[in-house]
Amino acid sequence: MQPYIFPYIGYFQLINAVDKFIIYDDVNFINKGFINRNNILVSGDRHLFTIPLKDASQNKLILEVALSDDAWKKKFLKTIQQSYQKAPNYQKVFVLIEEIVNLESVTINELILHSLRIICSYMNITTEIIPSSTIYNNTHLKSQNRIIDICKQEQASHYINPVGGMELYDKSIFEEEHIQLSFLKSVAGPYSQFKNAFVPWLSIIDVLMFNDAETIDRLLKEYELL
Repeated sequence: MQPYIFPYIGYFQLINAVDKFIIYDDVNFINKGFINRNNILVSGDRHLFTIPLKDASQNKLILEVALSDDAWKKKFLKTIQQSYQKAPNYQKVFVLIEEIVNLESVTINELILHSLRIICSYMNITTEIIPSSTIYNNTHLKSQNRIIDICKQEQASHYINPVGGMELYDKSIFEEEHIQLSFLKSVAGPYSQFKNAFVPWLSIIDVLMFNDAETIDRLLKEYELL
């Protein structure tokens, strides 16, 4: 999966479902994607936040895209505080978010990688997380050929992708390589968000603010493999 900042619960369901999770960071950056932005709950509605970047371009690899200056950090944390300070888990989750935001990261990729590991630890997810740029040396391959090569290098027997990738990958080609291909279809909840109507598919920040450890463990398992 490409690296996303504070992604939705389905991203963590996928991490939790596998033995090894590969961060696909040596592919081209996507403008207006979810690499540097996501949604939180503000006044009962979906609100998009964005981590500012420096000279971001689709001509750069994700791992090459630098963070902007630190001016965004104070504003972001204030938004989190104002939006969630009455949430049941605000105190401990805000400390977690503050730790992540204040990490000394140069690139968005570094920030995301560190944040995923910190959040996974908080959620008791022990899956190994590896950036694709550090090991596989196969950027000359494209699409599912590259995925299959990564699986073969890892001696993997089973590859799991989000359900959105069903049109991108051919199960028969994976089967020829003796690799089972599955797609994870996530369930969004619901769970209590103050007294508002439930707003699904928000950042993991929202999930952590409103749910205790036992509920989070249940939510991580609410998916279907196709």
